[in-house]
Amino acid sequence: QVQLVESGGGLVQAGGSLRLSCAASGGTFNTMGWFRQAPGQEREFVASINWSGGTTYYADSVKGRFTISRDNAKNTEYLQMNSLKPEDTAVYYCAANRNPFRVIPSRRSNAYDYWGIGTQVTVSS
Repeated sequence: QVQLVESGGGLVQAGGSLRLSCAASGGTFNTMGWFRQAPGQEREFVASINWSGGTTYYADSVKGRFTISRDNAKNTEYLQMNSLKPEDTAVYYCAANRNPFRVIPSRRSNAYDYWGIGTQVTVSS
């Protein structure tokens, strides 16, 4: 049974940092990503990464502040978030794709087969 479990969310002041983790189990995952959803808004792309970690993509709003990475030995992906802003407040979701032919990390949510339940990140001003 595939399971993705996020951790590391919390409350932080603007300018602070958080590191999210996503522990995956039940299979080997090709591309992985992070998405977020703020209250009253649609889920949006944050970052994505291929299997080797050599290809990453970021939303313009987080580029230069967030870093996505993964440790395949631990079947875990990470999102290091620095210089956090109040507009980063959202529930952050981990996403994973097992399709071996889908090797380019996507910005589209429908490119991912599995999702975590989310972790809340709140940035106070």
